[in-house]
Amino acid sequence: MVNCVVRNWEGQEVGQASLELKVAKEENAAHIVHRALIRQMTNARQGTASTKTRSEVRGGGRKPWRQKGTGRARAGSIRSPLWRGGGVIFGPKPRDFEVKMNRKEKRLALRTALMSRAEDLVVVEEFVEKLPRPKTKELVAAMQRWGVPEDAKVLLIVSEPAPIVYLSARNIARLKMTPANQLNVYDLLWADKVVTTSSALAKIQEVYDA
Repeated sequence: MVNCVVRNWEGQEVGQASLELKVAKEENAAHIVHRALIRQMTNARQGTASTKTRSEVRGGGRKPWRQKGTGRARAGSIRSPLWRGGGVIFGPKPRDFEVKMNRKEKRLALRTALMSRAEDLVVVEEFVEKLPRPKTKELVAAMQRWGVPEDAKVLLIVSEPAPIVYLSARNIARLKMTPANQLNVYDLLWADKVVTTSSALAKIQEVYDA
């Protein structure tokens, strides 16, 4: 179980919150999280790189010159891979990079990654009403009051994406915002600080508890 201090918009302590999720055994934790990370990064590859072989390149149907008597090396096509403008030998073709992982393993890896960031978890009260209009400067100042360093990479977890919060956060460098039910291993490991609202923390407990 992880116990966290809940802070308000001004950065003052106003309560306590806890998060308890089932995680992998210590001897397997790093392995399963690594597998989930590699799967996510690999599955993000498009696999659309494509080159043409000598049979697919336009032209080259006629023999460039006769076989003997010219003093030049014999050649059968101007689209040989040895020629400029010719085909490509063993070049990339469209392919699927998908790596499969069991659903239970994926959820276990996600819970383990989240609980491993307990020391970097910052829990705050809902602050939508504190932003009557989109204002990046006010959100940056609030994060500093919450103890988030100015140059830190931040993952902001919200229960429901509010337009005002999104518009205030989108111009902050090194900040990602995500709903509580769409967490992923890469973002959890990427961030220096994980900032979550108290309602988002409750939703995480509800969605990912096993």
